[in-house]
Amino acid sequence: MGTDDSTYAHGIHVVHDGPREAPPLVLVHGSGSSGSSWGPVVPALARRHHVIRVDLPGHGQSPPAASYDVPGQAAVLAAALDELALSSVTVAGHSSGGYIATALAEQRPDLVGALALISSGPSPDALLPQPAVLRAFIAPPLGPLMWRVRSDAMLRRGVTGVCSRPVAVPDDVVDDARGISYRTFRTVLRRNTEYIAERSVPARLGALDVPALVIFGTADPRWDPDAVRVYDATPNTRVERLTDVGHFPMLEAPGETGELLLRFMATAGRLPSSLAP
Repeated sequence: MGTDDSTYAHGIHVVHDGPREAPPLVLVHGSGSSGSSWGPVVPALARRHHVIRVDLPGHGQSPPAASYDVPGQAAVLAAALDELALSSVTVAGHSSGGYIATALAEQRPDLVGALALISSGPSPDALLPQPAVLRAFIAPPLGPLMWRVRSDAMLRRGVTGVCSRPVAVPDDVVDDARGISYRTFRTVLRRNTEYIAERSVPARLGALDVPALVIFGTADPRWDPDAVRVYDATPNTRVERLTDVGHFPMLEAPGETGELLLRFMATAGRLPSSLAP
């Protein structure tokens, strides 16, 4: 089984890219998105890794779940990786996908060998006033009405509204976003906030014995870019800043983002020397 092989594991949609014998890299999307949001960085990563993209419950091609709390979603992801017979994986999470990745490492330190968090806000106090387009989609009473009449152009604007650089939003990202319900989206956002309010992400990383990479855009409109400094003092954590990049580095700067991930995995011991970039 080779590139772009789609399947289901423990009820969630999974796409495999790259050689199955290569070191595994699991990519976890953020709220309101899907595994397709990683598309622009996959070709470079899949040359050296077995890349596993997942659609979290209620997103993309995965069915809804009874609960969307972060530890529960991490447990579903762990069960899927067990079903796929994967171990010692590197897990990269974008935005709230970084919380799922962190919770997975908390629950299953035997399963996670390294963590990469991209645009994952450290705590609720780092959240900025949200862009107008995002507020329109989220907040009642306008949110539910907007959700029912979403056009492709509106969905694309929802993505570009949190970007700093011009981006071409892939069609599959738009198609997958259309299937997410308003109730699911709102619930996921609440559960994410609960997770980082209970304990900040840097504090959680500091309690883990796992190498971590944190990537943040200096022009992220969702999270205060200065707040990334709290990650600098976290043990075993490398922080990389992307100049003039917003909330979606995979779409805005896929080359830089992919290179940072590959370098991190090489230095974290995730690649044999013959495959290191």
